[in-house]
Amino acid sequence: MSGHVDSGYVEEKDALIKRLHRIEGQVRGIERMVAEERYCIDILTQVAATTTALESLALTILDRHVRHCVAGALATGDAEVAAEKSRELLEAVRRFAKTS
Repeated sequence: MSGHVDSGYVEEKDALIKRLHRIEGQVRGIERMVAEERYCIDILTQVAATTTALESLALTILDRHVRHCVAGALATGDAEVAAEKSRELLEAVRRFAKTS
């Protein structure tokens, strides 16, 4: 992607960064658990919690993309721009849904 694009999540950037720092802390906690040879199920529980946190963050960003980027592209009336943003959205949903 070339040039600066105003992202839909900009107004929430600080909150998103705080969430990412908490997730980073969760990952470091998992690393400590492995280093301390903690029980497998306890580690898997923390991995699942971290995965859920990342997925929640991704859904927030995806929501902002739809409400800001895709809606903005559709509002321009430019069919090419709208088609590009729609394509990006579908690719993001496919990645998020882990399908091809």
